Amino acid sequence: MPDLFSPFTLRGVTLRNRIGVSPMCQYSYDDGFSNDWQLVHLGTRAAGGAGLVIVEATAVEARGRISPKDLGIWTDAHVEPLARVARFITQQGATPGIQLAHAGRKASTQIPWKGGGPLTDEDGGWDPIGASPIPFNTGWRTPREMTRDDIRIVRSAFAEAVKRALTAGFTWLELHAAHGYLLHSFLSPMSNQRRDEYGGSFDNRIRLLMEVSREARQIWPDDKPLTVRLSCSDWVEGGWTLDDSIAVSRRLKSEGVDLIDCSSGGNVPNAKIEVAPGYQVPFAEAIRAQAGIPTAAVGMITQAKQADEIIREGRADIALLARKILRDPYWPIHAARELGRADAVAAPPQYGRAF
Repeated sequence: MPDLFSPFTLRGVTLRNRIGVSPMCQYSYDDGFSNDWQLVHLGTRAAGGAGLVIVEATAVEARGRISPKDLGIWTDAHVEPLARVARFITQQGATPGIQLAHAGRKASTQIPWKGGGPLTDEDGGWDPIGASPIPFNTGWRTPREMTRDDIRIVRSAFAEAVKRALTAGFTWLELHAAHGYLLHSFLSPMSNQRRDEYGGSFDNRIRLLMEVSREARQIWPDDKPLTVRLSCSDWVEGGWTLDDSIAVSRRLKSEGVDLIDCSSGGNVPNAKIEVAPGYQVPFAEAIRAQAGIPTAAVGMITQAKQADEIIREGRADIALLARKILRDPYWPIHAARELGRADAVAAPPQYGRAF
């Protein structure tokens, strides 16, 4: 069986190992433009030995930002600052990925360290759009239910963002359909109560995600992986389930999606999530086995042996790290040594004396 430090190939892209940096919002940008913070933040983790580095949720239109400080790719002017990041990640031997996103009803919020709640107009807030006019939580803005024209505009925004991501030099693309943001909100009956062709039945609720994925695959080159992040469960009765995720993963595979990034939750504020080490790995394992598509596991993966066992046991194809790799950008190097694979990840020669 492969181990954590074996290469992984999807289409024409080969990761040097099975360790990925999960997309994590930094809320550190003006007008959506990448900057020095992102270059150093992600560049350090690429130099630290990860095989895959995924740029955080990148808004495909300005109203699709979570906060005013989110990253964006809704204009051609956003391309070159992102290209600088993609080039440096590549130079360090890692594969540069980007997550394209639209916040939907969870847009127009304050950055987390300033409270994270909904913004007022006076504080620079804006009116969000969503599948249905259902606010995320009490006191949050009620989204305007999207018209068919809104849906067309958003689909076009995703398509244009795919083109810009390609121009910027990314070789791994992820569509964000998790955590209660726009695409997820269409999937879940908790947030989608439409009565048109985008609501009601399972086939209708997945329609927008399928359309966005299909159009992305038509644009994104055949030799580059297209992936989707799902919230595999809403963690509430009557919500989106693992069985739903397995079913939509089969459909996505038929449209040319190559891997499912398996997260969960985020769509309702009262979800009771059973958080524990590796608590989302069973989602990745089930989708991999039952939908026949590669998966990435994410969530409370912190130990080298834990991550290695996930790969060795065939529970997922990639282990994505989040908070752990924020604390330790050089986790892959340390993990290789802990697992007796010191030869698997070379420290940057400039840092050789430290390792």
